[in-house]
Amino acid sequence: MPLGCPRAFAVVVLGNIGLPVPEETVLIVAGYLVWQGYLWLPVVLVVGVISAVAGDNVGYWLGRSYGQPVIDWLATWTAVEPERMVSMRRFVVRYGPLGVFFGRFLPGLRFLAGPLAGATGVQFRRFLVANVLGAAGFVPYGVGLGYAIGYGLEGYVAEIRHAERLVLAGLIILTVALVGWRMVRTIRRRGSPNRGPSS
Repeated sequence: MPLGCPRAFAVVVLGNIGLPVPEETVLIVAGYLVWQGYLWLPVVLVVGVISAVAGDNVGYWLGRSYGQPVIDWLATWTAVEPERMVSMRRFVVRYGPLGVFFGRFLPGLRFLAGPLAGATGVQFRRFLVANVLGAAGFVPYGVGLGYAIGYGLEGYVAEIRHAERLVLAGLIILTVALVGWRMVRTIRRRGSPNRGPSS
């Protein structure tokens, strides 16, 4: 397995369990590294799909085993507003496996489709089919986007090669920082008591 794939596997699994890790960023960076020749495309795609499916399956069983409490915990952890969580839940309830499939391509729902499907009673076999098909569509998209970025920068790569590691690290740090900021803001907002009119 090429260098970096075990870490990519771990990040994608965690992202699909419901934790706010930069799954898309990892796939885009992996695609860029494929273009650079550091990683082999078939291995990256297989690792990406397997890890995405595995992560969503774990998320499904967490939701199925623990129900609403785990959904509430993930909502706080991922800094999802309560109104947004209600909307995502309704989406999964209404569309079932189709909601799981399309949720793979929707920010926010991508992290929570598995737990929500488990908590709302989507049949596992139907969930698994939607999960596999969604991962098979989303992973090549993310990797392909990174490859396209490398292809588009081909004329400049020789000039910026010495700084590319700093740029990639900066993108990952920025993504994590934004997620952390949203989490802190949501936690503070939920922790603030609602002050009604004084009696």
